Amino acid sequence: MVPQDLKYTKTHEWVKIEGAQALVGITDHAQHALGDITFVDLPAVGKRLRQFQELGVIESVKAASDLYAPLAGVVAEVNPRLQEAPELVNQDPYGQGWLCRLSEVDSAGLDGLLSAAQYEELIASAS
Repeated sequence: MVPQDLKYTKTHEWVKIEGAQALVGITDHAQHALGDITFVDLPAVGKRLRQFQELGVIESVKAASDLYAPLAGVVAEVNPRLQEAPELVNQDPYGQGWLCRLSEVDSAGLDGLLSAAQYEELIASAS
């Protein structure tokens, strides 16, 4: 099930606007495709990202994949629990497995993202 209150990228990241910040993660579809996640490399706090710029790498037993920023902004926080427990991304991709929080978000970039319905169509057409 794809949460309806999020926006999505074609590269399987999600974003949730929370006040002046944006919470970022990868979708359930992405974590399932990756398999057991073994390592997450996230950007330094304070790094300014452009929309769709690479923000890190996620590694699994199957592959390593780049992660991309769904919106432009500044990394305000990274999920500290992922260093010790990267499997949280598998267990709870929309909750405890979040990747980072962005501040100074350019919300104009939301127009370039997919709605839940559009993302569901994307993953259905890929399978």
